[in-house]
Amino acid sequence: MDKTKIRNYQIISAIFVCILGTLLHFTYEFLGENIFVAAFSAVNESVWEHLKLLFFPMLLTTIIGYFYMWKNVSNFLCSKALGIIVSMLFIIIFFYTYTGIIGKSIVFIDIASFFVAVILGEYLAYKLMISNFKCNNIISVVILTIILISFIVFTYFTPNIGLFKDSVTNQYGIIKNKVKSN
Repeated sequence: MDKTKIRNYQIISAIFVCILGTLLHFTYEFLGENIFVAAFSAVNESVWEHLKLLFFPMLLTTIIGYFYMWKNVSNFLCSKALGIIVSMLFIIIFFYTYTGIIGKSIVFIDIASFFVAVILGEYLAYKLMISNFKCNNIISVVILTIILISFIVFTYFTPNIGLFKDSVTNQYGIIKNKVKSN
């Protein structure tokens, strides 16, 4: 597959991830706090829940893209998996660094960092796909599956550590009828 087709797919993927990720921020509450929707939508304002907004759309574009490109891009799965991981790490590192420096979270910066993370991850995946990068697709599938299971399990059985703490309510996990602050 030529670089132009790969590039175009990655651009479409980035746009799709940005749109769907933004929508997933609101789907849990909009759909009446549906317990099934909670598995892949943000259920609170924690960093962990915001990582779902990136992971699930990127996983979806990985699955779709795999069936579109797998015969022609042998490192597709590894490239996309690394893109997802780097995107998630960017959000975590950026958030805790800037909030540690200024002492608070700023919504505009959080939103912007989401978009930057998507672009970074999709660009990295593109660069790996067009390179001679060799990898083991089975390991990529295992890693993505572990992350997927972690998101689902920790949605319903949330650890009481900072990554999972809702910055609005200071609670963890699914918060029924949460009160929004302005």
